[in-house]
Amino acid sequence: MSRRRETELYAPIKAFLEGQGYEVKGEVDGADVVARRGGEPPIVVELKLGFNLDLVLQGLRRQAAVDLVYLAVPAARQGRRRRRDVLGLCRRLGLGLIAVRLDRPGAAAVEVLLDPGSYRPRRRPTSEARLLREFQRRVGDPNTGGATRRPVVTAYRQDALRCAAVLKRQGPSRAADVAAKADVPAAGRMLRDDHYGWFERVARGVYQLTPQGEAALALYADMLAEMDA
Repeated sequence: MSRRRETELYAPIKAFLEGQGYEVKGEVDGADVVARRGGEPPIVVELKLGFNLDLVLQGLRRQAAVDLVYLAVPAARQGRRRRRDVLGLCRRLGLGLIAVRLDRPGAAAVEVLLDPGSYRPRRRPTSEARLLREFQRRVGDPNTGGATRRPVVTAYRQDALRCAAVLKRQGPSRAADVAAKADVPAAGRMLRDDHYGWFERVARGVYQLTPQGEAALALYADMLAEMDA
């Protein structure tokens, strides 16, 4: 199977724009595609076989000359989150986005996913509150940016480790005792939900540590020592 080339995007983009009354020319002053309709502002389309930083930088450079800049890439199957993130990035940068189906001929292959436009960030107070709540509840600075040796330590995980440490010291215990000894008011719900597989119920309201919990205490021993210091 032959490799795709960026030039394969040009014909469907040209056909699509010409179908809307634009005059289209390729490779104009470094821009992959330039289109003009009457006295309207020009449109620039930059072509790439994949959405990447180089394409974004090309689009940003074109914004120095024109307001209406689109990025065009082959249509691809991708997760909903990836698609949302790509569209969100383009929206923030004021760039349009076009998907091209290379298995279809002509203008029908083109789908405009986003038009260029100015962007004003929408603040989400609940997101800021969640961020600050986690920052304030977390003890110390247990995570190193970029590290992958162990999962990120959240305030919830720190509380779970406190509960695990109590069960390690005194064996099977009632949830209320664990809450008091670990100083974790939500210990009962935490033991019951058992998100990490660390706790096992052995009687009504009584829990013990699982082998996974033992392993977690060993993995986070350094952090527990700092928390207790």
